[in-house]
Amino acid sequence: MVSLALQSVSVSLGRRTVVRDVDASFGAGELVAIVGPNGAGKSTLARAMLALVPFAGTIALNDADVTTLPRAQLARQVAYLPQGQTLHWPLSVERLVELGRLPHLAPLSRIGATDRAAVEQAMARADVLSLRDRVATELSGGERARVMLARALAVQAPALIADEPLASLDPGHQIDVMDLLQTEARGGALVITVLHDLTMAARYCDRVLLMAQGALVAQGAPEAVLTPENLRVVYGIEARIDRAGGWPSVTVMGRAAGEGAAT
Repeated sequence: MVSLALQSVSVSLGRRTVVRDVDASFGAGELVAIVGPNGAGKSTLARAMLALVPFAGTIALNDADVTTLPRAQLARQVAYLPQGQTLHWPLSVERLVELGRLPHLAPLSRIGATDRAAVEQAMARADVLSLRDRVATELSGGERARVMLARALAVQAPALIADEPLASLDPGHQIDVMDLLQTEARGGALVITVLHDLTMAARYCDRVLLMAQGALVAQGAPEAVLTPENLRVVYGIEARIDRAGGWPSVTVMGRAAGEGAAT
């Protein structure tokens, strides 16, 4: 079982406060979306959970302060899929996914049978087996996004933080990725994802955190958070929440009169 708890978490970059006094807790089996307009602090909050940026307050993974955990131990417990990662080396797709096993390896050691099985499974789940011999730097944006997801899955960590995993993906692969993240959560993992697609958040996620100007505006079940009133205040939009086909969807009608987006 895995748990992650945030208490009074704030992040300042230079002289600007990017995340303000966030309290939240997450547990095994949850698929959680962090949503909000550009500049709301979503990605910074995700990075703070991994101790990748300095922060004030407390973040505890399984009751242990994340700032005190050895980096390899933290990497084995929480896999991370950053947004828009640039590839600099012409590795094959298979070799790139193998890098997800590094937290489990001793220095200078080679991957073994268990690692190869994890890599094979991750590539299959991310639908990139057919790309295994391709050079990663020559992939399309959508192909690269799926390969990076496979690398994160190869860690086989009990928790996964995915920052905008739907970016660059076509609609079909967006559904595939959300199905995969939901399956991870239903299997007992904690999955936290930064999303811009409000319909995907409403349809797939157990809980939604809505942020604006670095602060947590609301958190809870999607239907309680993604209300027309909250979306008007946070995004400056008029939106309608429908349940076509039994699934919730967010339809944006336009800008709210006299309202601007929170940034």
